[in-house]
Amino acid sequence: MGPLSAEVEMDVPRERVFGFLSDLANRPGFTDHFLTDFHLARIESAGEGASARFCMQGPGADLWFDTEITEIDFPHRITERGRGGRLNRIPITTVWEVVEGPGNLCTVRVTFWTEPANPLDRVRESFGRSGAARRGFRTALRRLRDELEEGRAPAERLGVAGGNRHTTGVP
Repeated sequence: MGPLSAEVEMDVPRERVFGFLSDLANRPGFTDHFLTDFHLARIESAGEGASARFCMQGPGADLWFDTEITEIDFPHRITERGRGGRLNRIPITTVWEVVEGPGNLCTVRVTFWTEPANPLDRVRESFGRSGAARRGFRTALRRLRDELEEGRAPAERLGVAGGNRHTTGVP
């Protein structure tokens, strides 16, 4: 599938948008309409190495994906790579770009693609999944813009089960 892209302009400083996007714990707050059952795979949810698992809803069967932030070029680009689909055999890539504009204006662009090698996976993806994913990312970017421009507190951050058990000085 893809590559498919969506973009939106927002009146928010680029560094703030980039910081928000580089933390996977914030993702369910604006993608939960089409990416469900989002789970962090590591306690550290931001920066290179942060990873998560989620289900992408769409026509036909829902697909599970794992993603990991593999590259961060502050404050321009976040690259995520992972695998998904049946038996995690479909490589996926997601690239988030934040382009500075005049004043506080910036453009956020997300590009998502899969590279199925199996003929069955290629056929399954041809049944409308690209359109559903594109619409999902467009809606997600609009929700992100509304949330950040209005200064609303983001939806509750996602945590890792047992992640808060690390304390200092307590036996």
